[in-house]
Amino acid sequence: MPAALKRARALPLLLLALLALLIWRTQPAPVPDLRAIAGQPGSIAVLVDARGRELARRRTDAAADRGDWLPLAAISPDLVRRLVAAEDRRFWQHHGIDWRSVGGAALGRLRGAGARGASTITMQLAALLDPALGRAGGRGWRAKLRQARAARAIEARWSKRQILEAWLNLLPLRGDVVGIGAAATRMAGRPAAALGPAENAVLVALARRPSAPAAAVLARACRAAPDLDCPAIALAAARLLGPRQAASGGDLAPHLAARLLRPGVRGRVATSLDADVQAQVQAALDRQLAALAGRNVRDGAALVVDNDTGRILAWVGAAGSASRAAQVDGVAAPRQAGSTLKPHLFALAIERRLLTAASLLDDAPVDLETATGLYIPQNYDRRFRGPVSVRSALGNSLNVPAVRTLLLTGLEAFRQRLFDLGYRGINRPGDFYGYALALGSAEVTLLEQAAAYRSLALGGRGGPLTLDPDARPATGPIVDAGAAAIVTALLADPAARAASFGEASGLSLPFAAAVKTGTSKAMRDNWAVGFSRRFTVAVWVGNFEGDAMIGVSGTSGAAPAWAAIMQALHADPPPDFALPASVERRPVRFRPAVEPPRQELFLPGTWQPLFALAAPDEEAVRLTAPSDGTILALDPDIPAGRQLLVIRSTGQRPGLFISVDGRRLPGRPARWAPVPGRHEIALGDGRTIFDRVRITVR
Repeated sequence: MPAALKRARALPLLLLALLALLIWRTQPAPVPDLRAIAGQPGSIAVLVDARGRELARRRTDAAADRGDWLPLAAISPDLVRRLVAAEDRRFWQHHGIDWRSVGGAALGRLRGAGARGASTITMQLAALLDPALGRAGGRGWRAKLRQARAARAIEARWSKRQILEAWLNLLPLRGDVVGIGAAATRMAGRPAAALGPAENAVLVALARRPSAPAAAVLARACRAAPDLDCPAIALAAARLLGPRQAASGGDLAPHLAARLLRPGVRGRVATSLDADVQAQVQAALDRQLAALAGRNVRDGAALVVDNDTGRILAWVGAAGSASRAAQVDGVAAPRQAGSTLKPHLFALAIERRLLTAASLLDDAPVDLETATGLYIPQNYDRRFRGPVSVRSALGNSLNVPAVRTLLLTGLEAFRQRLFDLGYRGINRPGDFYGYALALGSAEVTLLEQAAAYRSLALGGRGGPLTLDPDARPATGPIVDAGAAAIVTALLADPAARAASFGEASGLSLPFAAAVKTGTSKAMRDNWAVGFSRRFTVAVWVGNFEGDAMIGVSGTSGAAPAWAAIMQALHADPPPDFALPASVERRPVRFRPAVEPPRQELFLPGTWQPLFALAAPDEEAVRLTAPSDGTILALDPDIPAGRQLLVIRSTGQRPGLFISVDGRRLPGRPARWAPVPGRHEIALGDGRTIFDRVRITVR
């Protein structure tokens, strides 16, 4: 044999020996902790209920579609066997570097046979753990040297099964799919343990060239699996390489998932929801919206709260198959409140002892001057009933008595009470909303409604609601306990609302429950919000685009869904509402006999046996508008003389007059041109001041 040929054949062996020595003498690269890698959640975040049941899942990593870490035992053994045979058949024997493959690759290159892969599974894993190892020099010898050094270090610290498990979880397979778990779920639609041989053959082909054309993948899969029929592999390839399985199927709470499973969130996100309650609420809303389809009602939303803990049990942001904007979250979307604010108004008036449940209010036409003209409130049915008690006024949702009550409490005081109850969107001065605030002209959310009504259910104690399954937010006093109990009793009285809603309105349940309906201007929104001792349920129906419903009343819109949800929640009847010791039950009668005598509820010191409308000369001497603490803002574009404040009062007494900062104004009501600063408005007769309020003009 010529000497030159001998030297040529010995050269690869020499190079191989030098390479081995270099690797052996090189300090091993740092090896990450396997537990830390395996503990990292995948790119899919899962929303679960309080018992760990899945509600929704979302992909929250735009870079890679990776499943949660799978132990080796959870992956098909057939797939593991085929992958090892195709990628590194001496995996179980070598220590990170397959020297026979390295030598064969070197000889092949010298003989001009082209590049031949010599990477082991451990070397591939090194590049997956440290992407810099894969980028540096591509497939050149420097990159392979770095990978070999890292593989040697990995083999020194990890077992073969750990190496194989990590590789299978980090292996890129198709597009942005990473790991056998994600490939099985997203491409095959089944767990990795349940993959069949034909599917495994396709995944083996993808492991070598993830971006190869479908025809090339199929050809390689057939060559790598001679024990299988190629037509069967072709069917599997069509399934795996076709449209990918969605990562968000079977959503029970899509709107909450959109809120909580944001980009960057990983793993399981626990909530206070109950999957069974969520499904019941969704079904009840879907049924009611189907029944209302002929009345131009397409959307609905609902919330269920556990009164004791404040935890949210159901969050249905949208329902109905006809929705044109199902992505809108109706739980958090502001909508006009309608009559649902009235219970809080009457509770404030009762708490301040301005009214009792038996007090008479005149349901008669009234004109109120405002900065923009006359405000003339009307009842829903355009009828007036004359003198009515507070019980009847609230039960039948009468508008004029509510506005008269607002005149007693004052706009700003009511506005502040609503804010304290959790209506955080009602945050401008009372005069911004005007008298229409009594009728629910302000916008509120379903979440705010549930929190506010829960305060009544808790006897006047309010606090935030929570989605944390372990939290129990603190509550504090907002409404006087006696006033809250009295208003709860009014809302739970079917007889009180019978005149307007009928005795068989669908609001009456076979157990104690308080409820208030509401319809906004032009029938754009319909509400039913109520509670038992155990749960608060808030329901809204309407159209997210804002177009009006057709002929939908308080009892035909949201109320049937509210009643269905309440009954589903109470397999066992809840206890009746309890009255605090401060509430007295006393007999009352009325003059004229507008309502029959009855037993009524009173705060201490407010009971009287007879209730009648006061004659003009019997009315209390007091200022009725503006309310104490009012803040006015002058418009610089309107002449000051055209911006007049109307000051109103009640009561008949000789010599009564209204003054501002001690300067007497003519007439009652009086008109005053405001000037910036703090001012005191008084009502007196020159000897005695009977009432006074303080306002600020900006």
